[in-house]
Amino acid sequence: MRILGLTFVGTSTDSRAPMSDFLRAAFDLQPVAVDGVDADVFDLPDGTSFAVADAGGMGTERTVGFLVEGLGEAVQRLRALGLEVDPEISANERWRYTHFRAPDGHLYELVEETARAAGPA
Repeated sequence: MRILGLTFVGTSTDSRAPMSDFLRAAFDLQPVAVDGVDADVFDLPDGTSFAVADAGGMGTERTVGFLVEGLGEAVQRLRALGLEVDPEISANERWRYTHFRAPDGHLYELVEETARAAGPA
């Protein structure tokens, strides 16, 4: 499995609107619409994204997405290590992804960019 970096961080909160307003006011970030994502997504200059979802919207309070090359192979490797991995790979217009539970008990994601997201902006 080849990890390319961190690509996505998300938070699930009862304060979605105030948190999104804070990101706009403090960091001059603007949300971008992403089909298939029920969250306010903010793209950062280094190519990562930060998402703000309603409480319970992501199935966890926080999530971190590891950008990988070859999502299917990465899933197989985690399963071979005995980790709990979602049964199916999910997708939206920017990413293919799956969740896994790491030895620390927390939920994380493996993320692969779609061809559209990987191309020129």
